[in-house]
Amino acid sequence: MTGFTTTNFAMDEKDLKLSVDIEPAQPLWKLAPTRDEDGGPVSDLLMIIPKLKTKPEQYIKDTLANIEFALKQFSNEVLFANVDMKLNTLWVSFKAVPGVYGDIVSVLKTNVPEAVLVGDTHSRVNKD
Repeated sequence: MTGFTTTNFAMDEKDLKLSVDIEPAQPLWKLAPTRDEDGGPVSDLLMIIPKLKTKPEQYIKDTLANIEFALKQFSNEVLFANVDMKLNTLWVSFKAVPGVYGDIVSVLKTNVPEAVLVGDTHSRVNKD
């Protein structure tokens, strides 16, 4: 998948749409929503998928499929997701609903175990 810079997942009428851009990525502040369809607040999370861009093409495709599968479980909450292959990152924007942040992270970690939540100190704190 050389040359792919971003993969966007956008919710459209309760269905997840996948698009892959070969052009340079747009900044997330231009892409990610700041309000849901009712004007409500949006929360975001950022995960790093270490060395994703260096993996074989089938591994990348499988990882993207696993991300898509995980996010479809939250079709009512997830508004936007972006995989930046250059940075090996996954950005997810979702409705600010109590408890959904942890649920989304948990399902993503189950389906993409190598993904690391940015700002997560839990795994380091509990190793003592």
